[in-house]
Amino acid sequence: MTEVKNGMQVALQHLESADAVIRKSLIWIKQQCATTKGVSNEKLDGHQMASFDLAWCAAESTAARFAVDYAGKVVAAGAAGAGACLEERMALVFCAEALQNIHHRLWARPQSFGLKEADVAALASSSLSYYCQTQLDAGNLEALGRQVIALNGASGAYMLGDDATMMQDSFRKLATNVVMPLAEEIHRHDRIIPQEILEPLTEMGCFGLSIPERYGGIQSDDHEDNMGMIVVTEELSRGSLGGAGSLITRPEILSRSLLKGGTEAQREKWLPKVAVGEPLCAIAVTEPDTGSDVAAMRLKATKCEGGWILDGVKTWCTMAGKAGVLLVLARSNPDRSLGHKGLSMFLVEKDSYDGHDFEYRQRQGGVLSGRAISTIGYRGMHSYEVFFDHVFVPDENLVGGPEGEGKGFYFTMAGFAGGRIQTAARAIGVMQAAFERAVSYSQERHAFGKPIGEFQLTLVKLARMATLLTVSRQFTYAVGALMDQGQGQMEASMVKLFTCRTAEWLTREAMQIHGGMGYAEESPVSRYFLDARVLSIFEGAEETLALKVIARSLIDSV
Repeated sequence: MTEVKNGMQVALQHLESADAVIRKSLIWIKQQCATTKGVSNEKLDGHQMASFDLAWCAAESTAARFAVDYAGKVVAAGAAGAGACLEERMALVFCAEALQNIHHRLWARPQSFGLKEADVAALASSSLSYYCQTQLDAGNLEALGRQVIALNGASGAYMLGDDATMMQDSFRKLATNVVMPLAEEIHRHDRIIPQEILEPLTEMGCFGLSIPERYGGIQSDDHEDNMGMIVVTEELSRGSLGGAGSLITRPEILSRSLLKGGTEAQREKWLPKVAVGEPLCAIAVTEPDTGSDVAAMRLKATKCEGGWILDGVKTWCTMAGKAGVLLVLARSNPDRSLGHKGLSMFLVEKDSYDGHDFEYRQRQGGVLSGRAISTIGYRGMHSYEVFFDHVFVPDENLVGGPEGEGKGFYFTMAGFAGGRIQTAARAIGVMQAAFERAVSYSQERHAFGKPIGEFQLTLVKLARMATLLTVSRQFTYAVGALMDQGQGQMEASMVKLFTCRTAEWLTREAMQIHGGMGYAEESPVSRYFLDARVLSIFEGAEETLALKVIARSLIDSV
């Protein structure tokens, strides 16, 4: 155990060296982009490759630190159990991988980062190289893989409190017994989420996870509790991403937006309804030509007597058909030079529809229509292109009332911070499902006279899968705890960036372990792979998160 403890100290020392080099590069970029008015966005765009890579370096370094902290807590709590030292071994392996990745990115083009060879050489010192080579040795990874197989798909202690553990157990049973049996039918026949899933989720308070008790939810009135939302999302996503795991996202975003900027009357009217799923809700932010560029939105909100008229198009509006209310971000000030300061947020009411197309006609004459977009995965929710043709919204549905005009962007960002951590939880659930299948199938599938799980390459794959899954989970839990304290906004973007890309790799490896069966639709891992692909795109595309949120925040802070 002393050897492991020393290993952790060594890992932290090397991470400090990496962080110092990252910081030096961030300072250099800031100097290149400085103007009398601060950092120039236009100049910063000339350093996109470096900014993107630095965002990834910072995300992996941060994840590594949380991994070390997690392993230390497991040891201190005596929770290693049957997987003695499993958590520490995974933390050490991940730190080595993170250090290698950081070095490789910076070494490839140091001049782009404003670094000299001597700066990058600090990440290839003899002691650091020895540490990485020892941890990433094939024999070490093989031994870790055998330990993983012995645990039948478990991947380290969760270290949850009693309340979160109780919620985890309840929703895991629901996911296993109700969601999983319906998941393939929903995916293969592109069905809308059925009542067999919606009804028990409503009864269990799923839609009120982010809503305070005083408004009919199940969150404490005096403090935030992201952990409940995270573990519930994780378990439901393990059952099906499109069939259950994403149901909480829209209530999460709408609730946080109203809690941030809504009037008390709006909170009292809408939050109790959202908490019981009556109505279901959807978020209409993205537009066809703007993607994640919120400030460039064009859907027009024109003031009229008693309210506003909305005209334009939104896209990738998930659950828009089934929803009874849309949270819509629109340009309420025609002066485009105002950018995000000219946006306001509205609550648009409509009837609920089960089909792939809908048309809702208002008595005032406005028409709200939509058509579902065909997708390769993430089915069940249905994402729509939504058309607003002279749609009337009463004044009472302008979020924040008159004082909320022009502040829609800020309310949206408050909602999306929760959406990003929740998306990380979705990625973990998909990874857990894929990992469990991979471990199981590695013992069932035989090649050359023995289970493929006995071969070194498979063992190494499983070791890395378990490591990345566990680090992703604990990274997410740690950021959730920060958010409970009113912190962790940038880390929420980091963990979303990291876990979603990791989910793509892990589900790909799970499919690969299945061989030809992994490519068959009848195998769940093919669905996991398709579903995982969307995670790096929605709730903030990884490029936007890396460049406009993470890198920009890091540069501003140095």
